Amino acid sequence: MKNSTNTANTNFKNAKVLIVEDNDDQWQIIQQAMRQCIREVTAQRVSNIEQALTLLNDWRYQEWEIPKLILLDLYLPTNSDGWQLLKFIKTMPVNFSQIPIVMLTSSADRTDIMDAYRLGISAYLVKPIEFADWLTCFRQLRIYWWETATLPQTQYEI
Repeated sequence: MKNSTNTANTNFKNAKVLIVEDNDDQWQIIQQAMRQCIREVTAQRVSNIEQALTLLNDWRYQEWEIPKLILLDLYLPTNSDGWQLLKFIKTMPVNFSQIPIVMLTSSADRTDIMDAYRLGISAYLVKPIEFADWLTCFRQLRIYWWETATLPQTQYEI
C-alpha cells in the first residue's frame, strides 16, 4: 500500500489543474486560495466552453500538458455550456476522460448534483461565499486530491 507521502510526490509531479470559470472575480478568489493552499499546482484557466474545447484539443498533441484535475463551473454562463463540456470531456480518449472532474459551482440544486454525478464527475462542491471558506475548500482539495488520492498519470510521467 502506498503511503500518503509517495502519493503526494507522484501527484505533485507536473501538477496542473484546469479551471473552467467564467467569472473574473471568482477566478481571482480561486487564484488567491490556490496560492495559499496548493502553491505546487499550476492553474490553467479558461473562461468559456470554446476556450476549453480549443485547449483540450491542443493537449491531444501535447500529452505532457494534460491536467491532473479539472475544476468545472457548471454555469458558463448557462448550465447547458457546462453540461456540454462535461459530456465532451467524458467522450475524449482515455487520458482525458479519466481526469477527475470536480464540479465547483454556485448551484446547490439537487437535480444539477444528481445529473453531474450521473454524467461522471468525481465530486460536486458548492462555491463558498466567504474567503475563509474558500481557503477551507482548497485546503480540503489539497488534502484529498493531491495528498491522499492517487491521480492518473500520463505516459510521460511513468
